[in-house]
Amino acid sequence: MTSSLNSGSPAPSIDVQDWLRGDRISNFQLGKIYILDFFSTTCSSCGPALSHLAQLQEEYSDMGVEVIGVAAVEEAATADEARAQVDAWASKWLPNTNIRIAFDHSGEMAKHWLDASLTFHVPQAFAVDRDGSIAFIGPPDSLEDVLPKVIDGSWRASAEAKYAENERIAKGEIDAPEIALFDRINAATEIGDWKTALSAIEEGINRFPDNINFHLWHVVTLMREMRDMAAGWIALGQFARTAIERNSEVWLSAALDELVSWYDYSGLPLAERFSMGKELSERILRLLQQGALSRAYSYKTIARYYHESGDNGRAVDLLEQALKFVDGESLPDVQKRERLLELLYTLAEYKGEEVCYGEICVPPPKQS
Repeated sequence: MTSSLNSGSPAPSIDVQDWLRGDRISNFQLGKIYILDFFSTTCSSCGPALSHLAQLQEEYSDMGVEVIGVAAVEEAATADEARAQVDAWASKWLPNTNIRIAFDHSGEMAKHWLDASLTFHVPQAFAVDRDGSIAFIGPPDSLEDVLPKVIDGSWRASAEAKYAENERIAKGEIDAPEIALFDRINAATEIGDWKTALSAIEEGINRFPDNINFHLWHVVTLMREMRDMAAGWIALGQFARTAIERNSEVWLSAALDELVSWYDYSGLPLAERFSMGKELSERILRLLQQGALSRAYSYKTIARYYHESGDNGRAVDLLEQALKFVDGESLPDVQKRERLLELLYTLAEYKGEEVCYGEICVPPPKQS
C-alpha cells in the first residue's frame, strides 16, 4: 500500500454530511491557507490539539489562515448518535472559538484524506496551501513551527519538509499491514463472526508481536465474546508471561486489568490466578514511573486485585493514594470531580461505609 495523498497533491474536496460550527464550505478559496484537523471524541489528545490550533488561527487570521476541525472517524451506532457526541465534545473543548467543525459519518472524508495519505491515527493535521495543494501532513503540534514557513512560502521546497514527508510515508507503509488486519478483525467482530476474528487476531500476534492490542483482543474475544474461559485462561496466562518477560509497565497493567476484570473466573484455578495477580501487581509497583493520572488508574487496578485476594487494607491504602494523585493534577474541575468520584465509589465499596475526600462524599453501595 502506498500513499496517494502527499505534499504537493491537490487537496481533496470537503465532502461532509453536516457542519456543526460555522457556515458550510465546499471548496478551498485560493489565496488562503487551511488547516484541517481530523479528530475523535474518544482521543485524549484531540481536544488540546484543536484548542491550540484555534489559538494559531487567531494569531495568523490576518494572513488568511483558517482552521477546520473534521470529525470523520467517530464511532457510534448511528450518524445521529455520532453527531451528538461531536456536538457535545465541541461545546466542551471549543466554547469560545469560531472554528468551523465539519462532521462526516459516511467514510468519504476518512477515505480521501486519512486512508489516502496512510495516516491512521488522530489527531492528524493537513495544511492546504494558497494554491489549493497539500503543504503538510502530520501531527498538529508540529504546526507551531511549520505554519510560519507555509505562510512565507518556504516550507514545501525545504529539506526539512522533504525529510518529514519521507518519514511519514515510510511509517505509513509500515503501519498499513497492521491496519488492514485491524480492519479484518473489526469487520468480523461487527457481524459476530468470532472464528474469523480469532483467526485474524492470532495472525496479528504472530506477525506483530510488539502490538499489545492483538494480545488484548485475544483474551477479550475468547472470554467475553466466545465465553470460552478455558481457552481464554490459557491466552491470559501467555499474555501475563509475555508482560513479565518484557517487564513493561503498560503490558503488566493491561494483563492485570484483564485478570481482575469482571469475567466469571469461578471455574478456573483460584490459587494460580491470585499468584499471577500478586506477581503482576508487585512488578507494576516497582516499575511505576507514569504520570499521576496513569498511576492512579494502575493503583485502582492493583487495589481490585488486593481486595479480591483478601488484603482489603492494602486495597484501601492504594485507593487513598490514588485520590491524592488525581487531586494533585491540573485538570478541569468537572473532569477532576469525575475521576475522584470513580475512586470514591470503589473506596466506599471496599470500606463498607461513607467516604469523603474534601467536600465530595459517597455513601456505601446498597446491600442487595
